[in-house]
Amino acid sequence: MRVLLVLVVLVTLVPTRGVGAQSPHPAPALKTRNVFLVMLDGLRWQEVFSGADEALISKENHVADADAVKRTYWRDTPEERRAVLMPFFWTTIASQGQVFGNRYKASEADVTNGIGVSYPGYAETLCGFAEPAIKGNSKVWNPNPTVLEWLHGQPEFRGRVAAFGAWDMFSYIFNTERCEFPVDNGCGPITCGKLTPVIETMNRVRAETPYRWGGAAFDSMVFIPAMEWIRANKPRAVFLGLGETDEWGHECRYGDYLNAATRADRYLQELWTTIQSIPEYADQTSLIVCPDHGRGDVRGPEPAQAHRDWCNHGPRHPGSDAIWIAVLGPDTPALGERMNCPRVTQSQVASTLAALLGKDFQVAEPRAGAVLPWVVHPQK
Repeated sequence: MRVLLVLVVLVTLVPTRGVGAQSPHPAPALKTRNVFLVMLDGLRWQEVFSGADEALISKENHVADADAVKRTYWRDTPEERRAVLMPFFWTTIASQGQVFGNRYKASEADVTNGIGVSYPGYAETLCGFAEPAIKGNSKVWNPNPTVLEWLHGQPEFRGRVAAFGAWDMFSYIFNTERCEFPVDNGCGPITCGKLTPVIETMNRVRAETPYRWGGAAFDSMVFIPAMEWIRANKPRAVFLGLGETDEWGHECRYGDYLNAATRADRYLQELWTTIQSIPEYADQTSLIVCPDHGRGDVRGPEPAQAHRDWCNHGPRHPGSDAIWIAVLGPDTPALGERMNCPRVTQSQVASTLAALLGKDFQVAEPRAGAVLPWVVHPQK
């Protein structure tokens, strides 16, 4: 009898693969009609959950005025430091939604591709599984449809999907030869959809501004026209990729890396505020935020080498597989910072995005990871 009772309890606690636990009563309908996936390239979980690392605020990491950076970002506790680094993330996204990945609190979020660089990470996030053929950042067309391409193939999302990113590789990641929805890679003019004077001006600014990183644009060059395009065209499924955290990280410029994280947080706030001001989006839009990979977290033997590995990521840099995932929206219970919970993976984002829209991506792509636990749960 005890064994039977335990089994019954376990069954009632385990969520189904789709949008929630089974119930004898019909579940409330999902309120989400739109989903925005925002990815912050190479932003480490350490800064997200603990704020600035004092060991990295140094000349070795190109911080010319350490006192100024500490005044801006250093506080006595991890909670204070992370709140000053990313205030919107912690006052709104984390408090009203859910955040996975604080390894200090037994919450692990990982990539599964075993590589820990950008293209494999974006492909895993968007397709739901690690593609063995994508081993690095070579310009090869993604052989697999992303969840956005799959959504775009359905009548209710036709012409209502768009992607914006600060890297020319996004054309390959989304496979613009096949996907049939607008993909702005930040390195050329925006020509699709309804254009506005602001977008036309930004097209000129892009054309006349030198690129610091070759095929990667500054985040402002992507975010400003993306917001204008979203207001004018009102897509239902949107990808937004910001890249400066990774670019400054590779240059080992820790102060600029922190500034980029704070700027991305302001962009998240502007995006969410704008969403809530537009009738087609207000109270019926979910937001997913995550990086494409982690960064190295090995401390060197000398103080000057402390955390030098943070500048890089990949198979030779332990820690690159460690990420974080945040979800906010009307169908996500406000469980806050997840602690002592099962490990989650990057491969679960695609199915979660689809499930928030009432769709089962795993039916179309069985290799995709399951929906994140207790993230898609209709609220009464």
